[in-house]
Amino acid sequence: MNYNIALLKGDGIGPEIVDSAVRVLEEIGKKYGHVFNFTPYLIGGSALDACGVPLPQETVDGCLASDSVLLGAVGGPKWDTLPGNMRPEKALLGIRAAMELFTNLRPAKLYPALKGDCPLREDIVANGFDIMIVRELTGGIYFGERGMREAKYGEEAYDTECYSRMEIERICKVAYETAQKRNKRLVSIDKANVLDSSRLWRKIVHEMESQYPDVTVTDMLVDNAAMQLVRNPAQFDVIVTTNMFGDILSDEASQITGSIGMLPSASLGNTKRGLYEPIHGSAPDIAGKNIANPIATILSAAMMLLYSFDLKAESQAIVNAVDKVLAAGYRTADLAHGAPSLSTTEITDKIIENL
Repeated sequence: MNYNIALLKGDGIGPEIVDSAVRVLEEIGKKYGHVFNFTPYLIGGSALDACGVPLPQETVDGCLASDSVLLGAVGGPKWDTLPGNMRPEKALLGIRAAMELFTNLRPAKLYPALKGDCPLREDIVANGFDIMIVRELTGGIYFGERGMREAKYGEEAYDTECYSRMEIERICKVAYETAQKRNKRLVSIDKANVLDSSRLWRKIVHEMESQYPDVTVTDMLVDNAAMQLVRNPAQFDVIVTTNMFGDILSDEASQITGSIGMLPSASLGNTKRGLYEPIHGSAPDIAGKNIANPIATILSAAMMLLYSFDLKAESQAIVNAVDKVLAAGYRTADLAHGAPSLSTTEITDKIIENL
């Protein structure tokens, strides 16, 4: 089979980690008889420097014409003084909206080989954990009405949290169906004791409950959820929540896995075409040094094979290779704690050897 993949390498370590994922995909293609065609496009700071905008129309058109998209990372201090609508991060919101990607799947798994890297007590994570966070991606406060105005105490800024029934129903459908394929436990996280938008969210979650009688659903306030993730992460199977809450909680969940450099994500809509990216940032301080951990991006490519291309065996081959490399004790600098470590290219070599 032939697949056309748009590459958005972005800024900082983005080009290095995307190149690693491309190498792994090319090896998968050789072993399983597929052809992956890669076309690079500009996004973020690199696009600003070259085109004057963080998300050129050519990039949007290229992503929409592709079978799927692999993204590195965007941003860096070079562009921090730009106005909000010109920041590299604005491109992420723009490409998600253009591709109509309303679901963000963020797995947070503690690998047995990395238990020693988890900051939680050994007894808390003795049995590990495997969480799937289903985050709504194109609604809520990040996309609501915003602005500046003069008010009672002078200059004032505002951002609006707003959710429609349609937006809540479609993300909850994904969450319920995801729970059905896992351990049939769903936790819906909101702030219904304070926010009207959360009250509607909670109401619709439970209206849909009868459609999925095999799934047990519970509600949890976001502040409690933040505490429970570090108190007992194994209690969670599938989490569904809003854009902002999902953004914050998924980063917290990533940290208790031992390294943010380990965790992939998938952004999906109503078609097979998705956007796949590591959840970490562009890490400009280590860019170009060949020491970044590429595993999150490589696992993002594995998610692409599974969710966009239905290549289950190929996807699992990548996951298994990563497991073997970690179990053998190989580490990048972020996981080595001062001990000898492998470079970005070296750890990629090891993963390819184990495919």
